[in-house]
Amino acid sequence: MSKQQVKMTVNGTEVSGEVEGRTLLIHFLRENLGLTGPHIGCETSHCGACTVDLDGRSVKSCTMFAVQAQDSDITTVEGMAAADGTLHAIQEGFMQEHGLQCGFCTPGMIMRTHRLLQENPNPTDEEIRWGISGNLCRCTGYQNIVKAVRYAAKKLNETTREAAE
Repeated sequence: MSKQQVKMTVNGTEVSGEVEGRTLLIHFLRENLGLTGPHIGCETSHCGACTVDLDGRSVKSCTMFAVQAQDSDITTVEGMAAADGTLHAIQEGFMQEHGLQCGFCTPGMIMRTHRLLQENPNPTDEEIRWGISGNLCRCTGYQNIVKAVRYAAKKLNETTREAAE
């Protein structure tokens, strides 16, 4: 099978590589770029462990080809922390509120939460549950994940308010 050149921005850095047309985005991220934050779970879009932010929307990277991401802007969980290593408010929320156990779903949950809070900065518990419903967790029962999202929303809203003053 012939290979194609792909180019995209991942976590703020322009990257390129040569891929077969059938290469899934998740495999390009993990194998070509060494970004192992997005996990390979079901490869059918059911679990959400591979969720990334692509051009301002949540995408399950196991359901799209790398060539479809041509010229896109992608953020993975590795791109969430600040350059100095300071955790993003969402990462901090998952840590502080014990929103993870085994950690397998966590990168996808964090990325989906990121987009949810971009779309709705102050969601209710019901809106949080609906917003993360495409991402499965087999360990936590979701209670602490909801608390983690609330924590992050509060912290991000406080930061926004302080910046405006």
